[in-house]
This record gives sequence, structure tokens and C-alpha cells, in this order.
Amino acid sequence: MRAAARGPHRLFGRVLPGAALAAILGATGLAGVGAAHSDDDDDATSLHLVTLRGPGTTGHRGPASPEVVAQRMLAQQSAVLDAVHATDPVYQWTTALNGFAVELSEEQHDALVGDDRVALVEENAVRPLADVADSPAGAAALPPRDRGGSGGAGTVIGFVDTGIDPASPAFSQVDALGRTPHRFAGSCADAPDDPDWDETDCSDKIVGAQFYVDGFGVDELRTTAALSPRDTYGHGTEAASVAAGIGHAPARSGRHRLGRFSGVAPQARIAVYKACWSAPDPADDGCATADLVAAIDQAARDRVDVLNLSVGGPSGTIDTVERALLGATEAGVVVTAAAGNDGSTAYAAHPSPWVVTVGASTSAPRVGAVVATHGPRLEGAMVATAPVAPAPLVLGADAAAAGVGEADARVCAPGSLDARAVHDAIVLCERGSVPRVDKSQTVRLADGAGMVLVNTEAGSTDADLHAVPTVHLSAREGRTLRAWAADRRRPEVRLVALGRERTPTRVARFSSGGDPTWSVIKPDLVAPGTSVLAATTGGGWDVVSGTSVATAHVSGVAAILLGRPGSTPAEVRSALLTSTAPIGRHSGLRAGTGEVRISRVPPMGYLVDPRHYRGWLVGRRADLDLPQALMRTGRLAVRRTITNTGRRPLWLTTRLLGFDSPVLVSPSAGLLRPGRTLTFRISLPTAPRTTDTGTVLWRTYAGDETRLAVVITR
Repeated sequence: MRAAARGPHRLFGRVLPGAALAAILGATGLAGVGAAHSDDDDDATSLHLVTLRGPGTTGHRGPASPEVVAQRMLAQQSAVLDAVHATDPVYQWTTALNGFAVELSEEQHDALVGDDRVALVEENAVRPLADVADSPAGAAALPPRDRGGSGGAGTVIGFVDTGIDPASPAFSQVDALGRTPHRFAGSCADAPDDPDWDETDCSDKIVGAQFYVDGFGVDELRTTAALSPRDTYGHGTEAASVAAGIGHAPARSGRHRLGRFSGVAPQARIAVYKACWSAPDPADDGCATADLVAAIDQAARDRVDVLNLSVGGPSGTIDTVERALLGATEAGVVVTAAAGNDGSTAYAAHPSPWVVTVGASTSAPRVGAVVATHGPRLEGAMVATAPVAPAPLVLGADAAAAGVGEADARVCAPGSLDARAVHDAIVLCERGSVPRVDKSQTVRLADGAGMVLVNTEAGSTDADLHAVPTVHLSAREGRTLRAWAADRRRPEVRLVALGRERTPTRVARFSSGGDPTWSVIKPDLVAPGTSVLAATTGGGWDVVSGTSVATAHVSGVAAILLGRPGSTPAEVRSALLTSTAPIGRHSGLRAGTGEVRISRVPPMGYLVDPRHYRGWLVGRRADLDLPQALMRTGRLAVRRTITNTGRRPLWLTTRLLGFDSPVLVSPSAGLLRPGRTLTFRISLPTAPRTTDTGTVLWRTYAGDETRLAVVITR
């Protein structure tokens, strides 16, 4: 268990020394309430997150100002802490929720669990980032995106992640960002413990940067970790670049130009809340829940427009992190979070209805060919776009450097190739023993012109960012190439890029699906999440996979929609889910409503008042007008209400897609004037024999439509 260092008090997510807190309490006649708490050194303690009943300032309804409400919360927190003689808290939160993080003994924990003022007590834990270390089978890198440098103007996307590299080409040389965000109130932190970070590293693009480490523990960090918002891991930079990297950024890998890159919303600004850290053992990397809640609390106070959380978590429970995300939603933030990468071994994380939970879809593979002179043409995975002219084909096994065994040269292990044998040649390297990209680096250092990577058994072919142009062939194609080369004195081949292969979009195998026993469908939708090109630290680029990068994609789409005049967070949440593209029959508990697509906000939607989310939290779970419905035996009828958010009357008609069961919608048509609503009933006369999925589609004569996903289980 990580023992967190004691820390100062925090009001609205900002550090408050004890004297400042005493002054605030004194101003309200509460001086002395926050006195130091005694601690029994004989009791073992661990860090716990404690949430008090009721919302934070973002969910408060009443005449009192947020500052006065926060003062009352701090007084209540001190009274609760005094009741169990706890030490000073590590964090105190008053914006997204009313709570604190504090070291507790088992006896103190039990006392707080029984306190009527307390809603939840849970132990601090470290959660994984939702990335995939290696490209999944059959995936290939997406080409750079360049959408002309527009979209997301006037919005701020907050990233609770590993920080950011402000020197990345995805964030530098910024121009034409459009109008200045009017809501955002954040700032850029100084970091005296990191000589490579200064608050001036913020810019017109990066408008806020903070960091939180007390939950993870400074003593638990890797020596290369930076006590600042600076990213030394890469994940935060990758997510920010995918969502909001600038338009027309030059993307390069080694000596190879990859074209021009753009994030989904290149005009959106970025606010960084570093709460995820690297440990000496990579297995311990992750994000402490106390730090996550502190970051979310500050982002809610800063009033970001979109909050991106590319972090996994448990399913089927509304914990402290989910409660904090509710507070962010009550602040007018569109919250996106990763479903997780556990595939079929665990249900989707972030099961809250106020969170847009994102799964991953596959990307169209990029392919290339090895074209043998007077020989076969063999296709495989290839990300490079520049062809390699005809050159000698040299087997790595035949080009071992002096003192190197044939086995190492066969797989092109580092330092294994003789430069005289492979100079300006295309080298055939076998898969295995060392990472794939290390093989192409070995070829480059030996002055090779390209590489053919071949499998030796059944396995994936992957389009990685290699040091030299590379085509990755299957074992069968590799045997064909070797057999052809064996019959030639001087075999010669060339490498040719063929572009993207036309394949249907699918849900990625690693993407976690939803729990059929839960009350809402998760994930809500999916987005490209396999082998996506992204900026990383040190000015470089990488191919990344996971529901983390899919979440970043959806955050960018949300920023684009919010940046359009008149759009509200409720309308954007609805539009994200109702304007998706279907993915075959992989809807429902695998893909939600389908794959996200950039679209305008339709003139009708399912609008949920944030106050109704809090009602759902306390048990009123039939009150939400979500663009989805999870029905099962005993509850084979639900009601939903659709609202005309446009300026013209709409004649709506419904159509049912995909159902095997006799689903009924009543009424099935109606005239909807501006601002008016239509409540309809979805029902099933008898329980289905098996799980059934489908879509209720509402359409207007003008061609606008909304999709409502339905899952029916026994």
C-alpha cells in the first residue's frame, strides 16, 4: 500500500496552508474547527478517500455563493475529521464533490463508514492507463490526419493524464486558434523541482497545467519522473495530440516524412492535470484515485469544456472518481472516459450515465508489397508511404557481423548485421527475440535501404513506425519469398506502398464490453483505437492503441460540437451518441450506439438535466432520457423523451433496425414544435429467448436522424 505524504489543505483544488484555512474559518466564526488532529503512531494507517453526502459547489442549488458554500463544506469536513481524531488531510475537495483524502486506521475507517454525514469511504488505489503496449493483431497505423486546421475554436479540453510535452510539434507554432475561451479560469503551475519546466511553457495552445502526486507518493516515483506537468511517459502527450493537436503539423519518424498531422479539434485549447505517474517497476505505473479526484476537482473549478480521462477503472460501481465526474458534469463539462482494455475478461469501466464511455474500433490496415524482379508480388503491412527502389535482397542470416551468431543475425538483433553486406540492400529479418522496431533500427545502423519482416509461424502482421521502410509479411508469404530468393544468384526486390485496405470496421478485441445486469449500456460508443498515429515526448511520433486514444478522439469531436454557436453540453452528449455510424451487429454491449463521427448537432435530442443524474445516483434510475435503453425480463417497457432543439417544427417518424424480437414504439410518429417534447414508449410483449439488440431511429423529412440503442436481455 502506498503511504502518501502529508499535504496542505486545498480549497477548490488549490493549496491552502493551515494559516489561510484558519483565516477562512475564522471569517465565518468557525475558527478552531480545523485544529490539528491527533494520530496514534501505534495504528497502521493507509490513505482513504472520504465523500460526504450532497454535491460539491457545482451541484449546489441555492442563493449562497460558491465561496460561502465551500467554507461550510470545509467546516463540515473538519468536524468529521475531528470526530475520529484524524490527521490533517492530504487533499480537500469542495468543487466536484464534498470530501477529502486522509490517512486512516482501521478503527477510524469503521467509524467514518458508520457516520451519517459520510456517503462513501474507500481506500486509495492505483488505476492503469487505458493504452495497449503493442499493436493488436491485424492492425496497421492510420495515416496522418490533416483536416485543414479548423474545429474546436473557443473550447478547452482538460486531460487528466501523464502531463504534456509542450515542445512537441503537435502543440508548437500555433496560429489561427480562433476565439478565446470565455469559461476557462485555470492557470499554469510553476514547478521548482523540475528545471525543465516553467510556467511560461504554457502558451496560447496550452492554457493550463497542474500536477498531483500526493496520492501516488513522491517516494514511489521512477527517478526520471518529473515533479511538474511535464510528460516523461508519453501517454498524456499522445492523448492531447489526437484530440487537439494543431493542424498541418509535420510528422516524421526517423528519416521518413509521414505527411501532415492534425488532431480531431486542432483549434481547441488544452489544459493539463497530471495525475498519472511512472514507478520503478512499469507494472506499478498508473494513477492514484486520490490524485485523480484532485485533478477532476480542479478541472471542474477551472470550467474546462471537455474532460478527457483515458484511465481504466472498476465496473458496476459508482466510486469516488465517478462521483467527482458527476460534479464535473454539473459544472457544464462533457466528460469522456475509457471503457478499458480488458476485452472479455472484465466489463467496461466508468459505468455512470453522466460519463460518455468510449470503446475502441479497428482502423483500416495500411498495406504494402514486396515486388520481386521477375518474381512474385507479396502483400503485407506497411506504414511508410515512400517506395524503395529495386535493391538486392539480403537475408539477415547471411549477413552476420564478425563475432555474431547466425541466430542473432537471422532476427536482426541490435549490432548483429555486417554493414558491408547490407549496405543499400533490403534485409529480410525474421520475427522474434527482439522488438520489431529494433530490427529496422539495426538495418538502418548497418546502412540498409529497407526491411522485409517475416513471420515464422502464424501471427499478426503489423505496420509499425520503422527506422527504414518495411513490409511485414505473413509466414506463408515469407516462405514464398525465401524460396524465390534461394533460386537467384542476386535476388532483387522493391518495396511499394499500396495505401489502406478496404475492410469493415469492427470493435477491437481488447475493448471492454458492457455488463448486461447493469442499468445502462456501456460503452456508449466506440472510436478509432488501433494503431493511431500520435505525437509523443521528445518531439517524436508513435503508433498507439487502446480505448485511451479512442477516448481522445471522442473528446476532439465533443470540442468541435461545443465550439459551434448555440450548442449546449446536454445537446452535445446526445449528439455524440445519436449521430454514430452502425458497426454491423456489434452494437449494444460491445459498441453502444456505434462508431463516433463528426457531424452537426441535430435539431432534436435526448436532453438530461444534470440534476437528474444526481437523482439516478440516489436510486431514481428510470428518470433519465438517455439515447439508449437496457431492457430485461421484468422491465420490458421504457419511456424516453425527445426534444426539438431547433427553430422549426419537425415531423418525426420512427424506424426499427436490427431487432429479432417484436419491439413496439408508441407513438411512432408526431409533430414536434420548437422547444416541445415527444414522450414515447418502447416495449416488448414477451421476454426474448436470447439477447437481442437493435436501434430505434427517429427521422425528419429534412433527413436529420437520431439513433437510440436498445439491448434486451433475459
